[in-house]
Amino acid sequence: MVRQAADGLDLDLRPGQSTVLLQALHILTRDGRLNQDSRRKLKQVNHLVQFIEPWLQQALAARGDVQVVDHGAGKSYLGFMLYDWVLRPAAAGSVWGVEARPELVSRAQGLAEQMGFDRMHLVQGTVQQALADRRLPERPDVVTALHACDTATDEALDFALSRQAQHVALVPCCQAEMAAVWRQRKALNLARTPLAELWRHPLHTRELGAQLTNVLRCLRLEASGYQVTVTELVGWEHAIKNELIVATRTGKPKRSAAQRLQALLQTFDVPELAARHAPIH
Repeated sequence: MVRQAADGLDLDLRPGQSTVLLQALHILTRDGRLNQDSRRKLKQVNHLVQFIEPWLQQALAARGDVQVVDHGAGKSYLGFMLYDWVLRPAAAGSVWGVEARPELVSRAQGLAEQMGFDRMHLVQGTVQQALADRRLPERPDVVTALHACDTATDEALDFALSRQAQHVALVPCCQAEMAAVWRQRKALNLARTPLAELWRHPLHTRELGAQLTNVLRCLRLEASGYQVTVTELVGWEHAIKNELIVATRTGKPKRSAAQRLQALLQTFDVPELAARHAPIH
């Protein structure tokens, strides 16, 4: 369904989607206006919800319940949209938003109470702390991380794999860990192998580091028993960090993926990151 904002820009809203919620999230202004930045944000979150929704409907149809854990939740745009689109109409299921910043947790919890979203839970803490948090579901249906910075995406993946989440949706953000490792011995690598030309210049170091990290994340998922698809979240004009990694648990780890993961770590001279990307069965 397409409605128009007060400024004439189209809103890609579903029947029954709450404009009150969008205003409370400051995506829409009080008088129903939508600027270009908010439009990009709305498009990104809506597209991710569309990827995730079939998984939620499948779980609801199978057992009348669904558990979603959203890591690095920030202002909880994704959690609120999932609740509004799917959980509220179904009158079932829960969303758990994990966020380190207490002011964002408090604000989101207040909005959840205001909207009557009583099955939306906000948990203060880092993704790393969430690994041992018994309040969170033992076997979540869906684990998400939208633009979790640097290694927080890997920690969200740790959580998903250790709790055997049925589905995973990651939109990685900045990644600096691999670039930092390369910088430590760049001169040595340049003398040792022409491959080091790929990360000789700082821009290439950063971009290749992010690209290779995402490849390793995909291999880790496959080696842990997941089927993986990589695609764009939205058009590149709407987001710079736009890679979407979606995975569904098959329970059949791929040995070849584990072997290739190790081979890439050795080829690109980052063996110290092996623990970071170790498969979990």
